[in-house]
Amino acid sequence: MSTIENLLPEELLETLRDRAPGYDEENSFFHRDLADLKKLGYLQMLVPTEFGGRGFTLAQASQAQRRLAQAAPATALGINMHHVILGMAYTLWLRGDQRLNWVFEEAMAGEIFAFGISEAGNDAVLFDSVSTARRVTEGYRISGTKIFTSLSPVWTRLMVHAQVEGEDTLVFGFLEREAEGITIKDDWDTLGMRASQSCTTILDEVPLNTERVATHTPLGPNPDPVVWGIFGTFELLLASVYTGIGERAVSLACEIVAKRRSHVKQAPYAHDPDIRWQIASAGILMDGVILQLEKLTADVDALGTDRDPNYGAQWFLHFSGVKGRATEAAKEAVELAVRTTGGAQYFRSSELQRLYRDVLAGLYHPSDNESLHAAYAKALLGPAS
Repeated sequence: MSTIENLLPEELLETLRDRAPGYDEENSFFHRDLADLKKLGYLQMLVPTEFGGRGFTLAQASQAQRRLAQAAPATALGINMHHVILGMAYTLWLRGDQRLNWVFEEAMAGEIFAFGISEAGNDAVLFDSVSTARRVTEGYRISGTKIFTSLSPVWTRLMVHAQVEGEDTLVFGFLEREAEGITIKDDWDTLGMRASQSCTTILDEVPLNTERVATHTPLGPNPDPVVWGIFGTFELLLASVYTGIGERAVSLACEIVAKRRSHVKQAPYAHDPDIRWQIASAGILMDGVILQLEKLTADVDALGTDRDPNYGAQWFLHFSGVKGRATEAAKEAVELAVRTTGGAQYFRSSELQRLYRDVLAGLYHPSDNESLHAAYAKALLGPAS
């Protein structure tokens, strides 16, 4: 089994960090990063060893994504969506469910998976869809528009969901890039996370063959293992990326204030009590999130064993909660780092200004703050009248 340090050696991380400003400035995809990561088998880290993969646990994958995000946040976010799909298959495998083992085999063959679930206006996300699935002899024809489709320039397999026409049923499955009816718009020009190239994907009667259907579910919240796996790994790995950004911001702040000197006090700013308080606050925030992430990813890894915590319906609250806490903590940590390191960080050449823009993307990923609070309010107080 590979270690995280072997999979992401320091020399590679420095290379990725050096490239990140160029991708951001050019608004271009991280092609060179992807090539380097593929060579090291990073795209197969969640494939079990029995399928030829790296055999990482979800806890290890979370740590790896945190490490990658500290060097190249947009690269980490983009490749995260591939790992979400493999992570979903991994949770099924832990349960003894073999229906998506072929995902491991295709990942080993070099296929790149992407996440085509997000839709404009669909605040139910996994539990509803504004896309449609028309039944045909060989399966379905999928039509709709998917937004924030990370890895747009390179994905070869796209997981989507759609409502079956005339039914209160959703179908989840995988489309192939070469299928007819897929249009990828060149519309990714954003504030941050620019290298992820998460473009809009338009589906027009795209074939979803029966053998590529992952599951059917009723509309509304449900514990279907595929939906559970998507929801859980999405929230946990997303939280991992933003936690990595927060960790990097704290590290940068420490480096910068140790070098900057106060003209009045003739001492490093690292000795200033107000700055020490603020950077300590950022460190406390990130430490708390890291501990939560490590606990919950380890709980997922315990599925199917006598250590399975069996949270039941609470799983979804835990997943949403750690994502919400991680993104908010990372945002606050980056802001504290910017506040304490001086006006030079306002320039485009500053890594911290890029982290400041990148971390804001976490506000838009589901579960957002509104849905998180609504879910907890319902769990604690019952439905609103």
